[in-house]
Amino acid sequence: MNIIVLVKQTFDTEEKIITEGGKIAEDGVKFVLNPYDEYAVEQAIRIRDDQGGKVIVVSAGPERTSETLRTALAMGADEAVLLNDERIGSDEHAVAHALHAFVGTESYDLILGGNFSVDNGSGQVAVRLAKLLGIPHVSSITKLEIADGRAVCSRDAEGDTEVVEVPLPALFTAQQGLNEPRYPSLQGIMKAKKKPFRELTLDDFGVSVEARTAQAELFLPPQRQAGKLLAGEPAAQVQELFRLLRTKAKVV
Repeated sequence: MNIIVLVKQTFDTEEKIITEGGKIAEDGVKFVLNPYDEYAVEQAIRIRDDQGGKVIVVSAGPERTSETLRTALAMGADEAVLLNDERIGSDEHAVAHALHAFVGTESYDLILGGNFSVDNGSGQVAVRLAKLLGIPHVSSITKLEIADGRAVCSRDAEGDTEVVEVPLPALFTAQQGLNEPRYPSLQGIMKAKKKPFRELTLDDFGVSVEARTAQAELFLPPQRQAGKLLAGEPAAQVQELFRLLRTKAKVV
């Protein structure tokens, strides 16, 4: 069972976001493996351990992304690939096409990724890749079972559970609850240093990619203002609230 896992390096969710010149300031910021991608890596390792094969983790990003890939290797992945090329950028269309160029050179039975990334929350790259590859995909899974060349998975559906069965190869994106990701052990960290790590560019595949979107502006939401306490009897409070909503907030 050969498994490819799509991962992304994102801001640590505990980091304070600071913008400078319409961009997020990265100086001194801690970057981590996207939390939803952790579920994908963990699931891939479990399937590999149960059925054999290998796990390749791949990411499109700058040089610093290598640290995130080595985290996945320390968790137990077998190989890592970094697509380090400024021409790829962050546009989901372009990233999906870059990943497609790599995946097209590999033999795989299964592709896993996170449901979405915590930095922009688009959740598009994996499903776009599935479309390019022409394989079935199921998003936001919370359970996955592989047997006899088919996959049966579960996902939340408006408070209920939806069960989907698809033939392999197929692509799945992981939701919280799929598993409990392991922490890299000291032994795993040491082994990760000796595992295969490839750094590639678009030139290695002889392809080019085109961005379909561009970030026009980035800014923090306005600072919340202090709340207002209404005095008096309930009837008077209601009248005052209605007046404020109509004259100040202008929502009624």
